[in-house]
Amino acid sequence: MTGVKRDRRRLLRAAVASGVGGGLAAASSPARAEQGRQPMDAKERTPDEGGVRVAVLLYDGFTALDAVGPYEVLCRVPGVTVTMVAEKPGPVRTDTGELGLIAERSLSSVRTADVLLVPGGGDRGVMAVMGNSVVLDWIRRIHRGSVWTTSVCTGSLILGAAGLLRGLPATTYWASRSYLAEVGAVYTPGRFVETGKIITAAGVSAGIDMALLLTSRLTDVEVAQAMQLAVEYDPDPPFDTGSPEKASPELQRLALRLIADSAR
Repeated sequence: MTGVKRDRRRLLRAAVASGVGGGLAAASSPARAEQGRQPMDAKERTPDEGGVRVAVLLYDGFTALDAVGPYEVLCRVPGVTVTMVAEKPGPVRTDTGELGLIAERSLSSVRTADVLLVPGGGDRGVMAVMGNSVVLDWIRRIHRGSVWTTSVCTGSLILGAAGLLRGLPATTYWASRSYLAEVGAVYTPGRFVETGKIITAAGVSAGIDMALLLTSRLTDVEVAQAMQLAVEYDPDPPFDTGSPEKASPELQRLALRLIADSAR
């Protein structure tokens, strides 16, 4: 198995021999969605041999797929290193309390990252982080030097609480759209919204869409397309109720009740 994994990585690296950049300083643009951003120039890489460092913030009560979905895409891109980060290293429980991920690094030990990813979570977890000055200060510090700052689901509310979305278009979980205005953002529909160096994704599974877009920005479209195939991301659900515009009020209430009942 080890040999197979090594061969797979070797093949992927060969396929993207042009490499992945990591040190380009991307300035925030006006409040508009950008579509034509080019991949990072190989001449503008970070000191650590051109690797792209992705920091995923974990906190008590985060939603598993918000973090793991993008991780499954980004961790397989050659030259990219994904690290789980929390206030202190160790296991961090998800919003259901039944699953934990290991944070490898503490906030204090991670002072820079090329990509910051903030997952959403249950009400309790998100509200706690929005009021946690230590975490918000860390987000602001990482954002100042990041190439990309991203969120999934209600993670955008956390970015907003850190003051990063004032006057900017953004998206979030469907039932939390109205709260974006409270953190100064302008709700904009879409599976993801790209504004300057900030990309916000809609609810939960939309983080995979955002990660594929991010892969194309870090490398090129061909690599992103290959990664979509690599993780066989080809949604064809048995039902067509994946957004509130397609679901009845009764289904919306049931969905929120199922989420609430599963939270600890």
